Formats: sequence, structure tokens, C-alpha cells
Amino acid sequence: MQFPRLPDWAIYGAVAAVFLAVSLGRRENADAPPASAPVSEAEGPLLGPITPFDAAVTVDAGDAPFKPSSGTAFSIAGRGRWITARHVVEGCRKPALVVGQGRAVAADVRLAPRADIALLITDGGPPALPVAAEAPLRKGQRAFHPGFPQGRPGEVTSRLLGRETLKVFGRGARDEPVLAWAEVGRTNGLEGTLSGLSGAPALDPEGRVVGVTIAEAPRRGRIYTTAPETFGPAIRGEQTAGEDARGQAVTTEDYGRVSNQLRRDLRVAQVVCLSV
Repeated sequence: MQFPRLPDWAIYGAVAAVFLAVSLGRRENADAPPASAPVSEAEGPLLGPITPFDAAVTVDAGDAPFKPSSGTAFSIAGRGRWITARHVVEGCRKPALVVGQGRAVAADVRLAPRADIALLITDGGPPALPVAAEAPLRKGQRAFHPGFPQGRPGEVTSRLLGRETLKVFGRGARDEPVLAWAEVGRTNGLEGTLSGLSGAPALDPEGRVVGVTIAEAPRRGRIYTTAPETFGPAIRGEQTAGEDARGQAVTTEDYGRVSNQLRRDLRVAQVVCLSV
């Protein structure tokens, strides 16, 4: 009985397989470390740097005198350092942080020169929220915004769309790089404007602050936060190494509960302008 002759490629392949098996059997055992966690399917590529081609959104701040309003602030240092949005307190003679029913603590203010960020200073304060101003960001990643929309406790969740340039006219005119987020969820019963959420932290799923909530575009369903290039310099030197810790993980299932805890601990507080 005569067997058919195998093609040359099949013979070469079989020989290579034998050598490979012998080589693997003789090598030392060197288990690799666990692979990195896969990127969520909802997340895209890393966010790139600022470019001249970033889309622009226009805001008219007007030139009218300051009108008392309320906003949100969050602690970045236990010795009494808070961050809020600049437009919440700019022009306010007596800004204060609400610490209970009918109780507020006056704060001094330092305004960032070219960004919608303000540093509030009080005599002592609650533990800081961990900050990740330089953490890499991915398009599509989720953020959580706990604060006081419409002057009441509430929160919003969003997904990162990309970079834009905020063109502010009137009072405080400037071009500011910002991050645009698509709103994808909010507190049950919260309808309409998010006014009052300005100054709220934008938390990543690890509970770290990646930016400051500064504006919204209701018709487009967008939320705007500071960009790392402005947020990082505004808080540089204000946190100690011990305060730059990991935060509490946040998910879509529990971000309301986590937000309530942050407000109860006064790590996220309401900002008001006291009458003179």
C-alpha cells in the first residue's frame, strides 16, 4: 500500500512544531503578572492635547453687576481649602459655605486669572477629596457631578466627549480650554437647569476629582468642566502628599448614595453669597 506524498509546506510545518514544543518544554517557568483590566467598551481613545482645531462654545458673561447666586464647592485640603467655579463668587463681597441649617462659614477668595476656578479659604475644613488632575482621560469615560443643582442636593452623571474652547465675552473675557461631557443621567425628579451645580467636582469612577463643573448647554445635553491644563495649576501646592489618596469607587448604581455621603461629610458643600 502506497501513501500519498505530503506537500513540502506540511513537512516543514510539522518539523517547526516539534522544535517549538521542545523549546517550550525546556524553558524556565516565568509566570507573567496579571494582565491590565480591559478598557470599558464605552471608553474610547486617550484624550489628546489642546489643539487650535478644538470646537468652540460661546458664553456671554455680560457686564452687569454681580447678582447673588449659589453654587457648589469641594474640599481639596483639610486645613480649609476649597474649589468652586469662579463665576459663582466673582464680585461677591461675602462668599460663604453652608455647613448646616441656617449656618454658613465665611470664606476668603482667590480667583484663577484665566480659568473659571476659584480657591476658597476657611479656618479648617473636612477631609479633602483626592485629586487626579494629571490622570489620563479617555473619550467615553464616565464622570459623576455631586452638588446642589437649583440650590438643592442632587447629582448628574456624564460621559466624556472631548475638548472644546470656551469663549467668554463680557466680564472676565477669555478663551479657556474645557472638557465637554454628554449628560447621561441625573437625580430622579431633577428637571430643567443645572444652575447651582457650578463648582461641583467631576469625579472619575475611582472617586478622584478630574475637573470642576463650570457650565451646561441644556439644549445640547452637555456639561462643561475645566481642562487638566487649567485645573492642575490652580490647585498646585494646596494638597499635601497624605491628602492625595484614593477615593471611594463610584458606579451608576450608587452615585446617588456616594454623593449624599460627600454632602453629609461637607466634603461637597453649597456656596452662597451673604448679603452685606
